[in-house]
Amino acid sequence: MSEKSEQKKQYIVDTAREVFVEKGYKNVTMKDIVDACGISRGGLYLYFSSTQEIFLEVLEAERKGQEDSGEMEELLGKDAFASDILALFLKEQKKELLRRKNNLTMAAYEYFFAHKVPKRDNLLRKRFDTAVRIIGRLIAAGVENGEFYCEDTMGAARNIMYVLEGLKIASQTRGVTEEMVDREILYIMQGLIIENEE
Repeated sequence: MSEKSEQKKQYIVDTAREVFVEKGYKNVTMKDIVDACGISRGGLYLYFSSTQEIFLEVLEAERKGQEDSGEMEELLGKDAFASDILALFLKEQKKELLRRKNNLTMAAYEYFFAHKVPKRDNLLRKRFDTAVRIIGRLIAAGVENGEFYCEDTMGAARNIMYVLEGLKIASQTRGVTEEMVDREILYIMQGLIIENEE
């Protein structure tokens, strides 16, 4: 594919992302994407044959854009405190939760409910499992250096991700406030951090 064609395809994906954010997955038609992109129907079909195909491309672009796990793992290798890294991760999650108007959460859930996607191909599951592994390693590092107390690091990591997933759903369905998110993050941190007794 030529560079111009790649740019056009990327433009369609970026524009379609906004349509999916606004309307969810199940309510989007090819016509919606044609209208948003300002291209002909035939022009769209040169690149994509269905809204499902476009949405999968949008999810893949989203996955690549959110690959900050390398950054967290890099910090783990340095002299950073595990508690600081976890706090940074939770701060980024908070930003995403409060940026309700610009995220694909509902569209992604609609897609995975509508399609029988094998577990190994489910991008939501992959992202969740990757985050659990990284957070588990982070908690283990914190336990090792005396910052955290935790008997089941992977269980704690899963619990953190379940809390975050629940907050994502709540942010999309009934809304969450900054205070609500702060309260849950504080609860997570208090459950792990060892208080220094002086």
